[in-house]
Amino acid sequence: MSASADGPVEAAAEAARKPAPPKSPRRRVASIAARLFGSAAIWTTAILAIGGFTLSSYYVRSVERGFDQRLHVYLKTIVAGVADGTFQRSDPGSFGEPRFELPLSGWYWQITRLDRDPPEAMTSKSLFEEQLPRLDQNGVPETLVGTREGYASGPEGRRLRMVERIVDLGQDGRYLISIGAASGEIDKDVSDFNFALLVSFSLLGLGLVVTTGFQVTFGLRPLARIRAQLVEIRTGDRARLDGAFPKEIAPLAAELNALIDSNRQIVERARTHVGNLAHGLKTPLSVIANEANAGEGAFAEKVREQAVLMRRQIDHHLERARLSAGIAFAGEATEVKPVVESLARALEKIHRDRDIGFASALPEPVRVRCERQDLEEMIGNLLDNAFKWATSEVSVFVERAEDGAKGAPAARIAVEDDGPGLTERQCVEVLARGRRLDETKPGSGLGLSIVNDLAAMYGGSIALGRSRLGGLRCELTLPAV
Repeated sequence: MSASADGPVEAAAEAARKPAPPKSPRRRVASIAARLFGSAAIWTTAILAIGGFTLSSYYVRSVERGFDQRLHVYLKTIVAGVADGTFQRSDPGSFGEPRFELPLSGWYWQITRLDRDPPEAMTSKSLFEEQLPRLDQNGVPETLVGTREGYASGPEGRRLRMVERIVDLGQDGRYLISIGAASGEIDKDVSDFNFALLVSFSLLGLGLVVTTGFQVTFGLRPLARIRAQLVEIRTGDRARLDGAFPKEIAPLAAELNALIDSNRQIVERARTHVGNLAHGLKTPLSVIANEANAGEGAFAEKVREQAVLMRRQIDHHLERARLSAGIAFAGEATEVKPVVESLARALEKIHRDRDIGFASALPEPVRVRCERQDLEEMIGNLLDNAFKWATSEVSVFVERAEDGAKGAPAARIAVEDDGPGLTERQCVEVLARGRRLDETKPGSGLGLSIVNDLAAMYGGSIALGRSRLGGLRCELTLPAV
């Protein structure tokens, strides 16, 4: 069986033992959708929180103003009674508010004469021998109309909303008039409003976030369409990006199409140049070899020997150049079955005088991520070697599998023969360039080396071993669609 390797096996093994360079850690970047959705959610929450705090503060002041207006009604009534001397002759009573009569009800009034030492105080029955605190002593400033409004701690430690005013009657006395009421009504109104505000703003925020999610999904749909089409291009189901795109990403789609077209042109030009170069070098080399074959002597033998080496080197480097050009665009997908069947028919005709039997198990469809020309070359080399070395039988099996290292779908193509086979050491040697284990068979010694290089460039691999027929088993694994 023909195979190839220029350098010794030890060099290849040493290269395989070299550790791979450490991979730099990749920083994970959030998706555009996540960034848009996250920023919108944060801003929505912040705006609703600020708006809710502002509305709550405004409502508190509104409730306090309404409550203070009620207290001012009682305050003005008492001020009027003190000014005309009515309350100096009789108890002011409850002013129509029964809670002023109930002990510790939370509603209180108090008239304090400040020009007496100690000050004299007249209180509502509800104070029950208690006294109201003074807002002026608690640092509450006066309003423009001379009153004070604020909170203070009253009887039993209850929080009171109070208004007070100092009335100076000259010789008739100087009075501090205070009205206080438990702030529970204010607190309850504010608490109910805050709860309703929280529920409504939470529902509003949730609705805005959900709406934002729909907007982001809808807005990024063209990018998702581009991504889906790129996957189809990579798998060979589509040649280029199609359809209309929004003006923001239309230039991106156009540039991607231009890049795809450019890659195809590069591949075609490279293949053309490789073919031209092959013809340009091989023709003069054939002339040299023919002239050497016509001559005799040591010099002619040396020329023939070097011509053979030169041909092998040219074949190898031209093939490497073609392979490098071929991976510039890997958006093709090829079905395996038609390739195997057409190559098998051709080889059966070539070797029909040897009566080689051929068996195959080809499920359909099995498609690999590989250009048809490269797949034909890989399978063609494997089948050609199998037919050359087989005694009476060659078989091909194709099955779907999974790449154990990558976890991606793969296709496994196994070519077996009943020839002499190879030892484990020979299996390593034949995958190296320029090594022929048997010079009696025709060939350049590059067959399996080319298959190995091509498979590696498409992310696949080739493994050699003993077949169930007794000869060599060549197992080619390629990424599947």
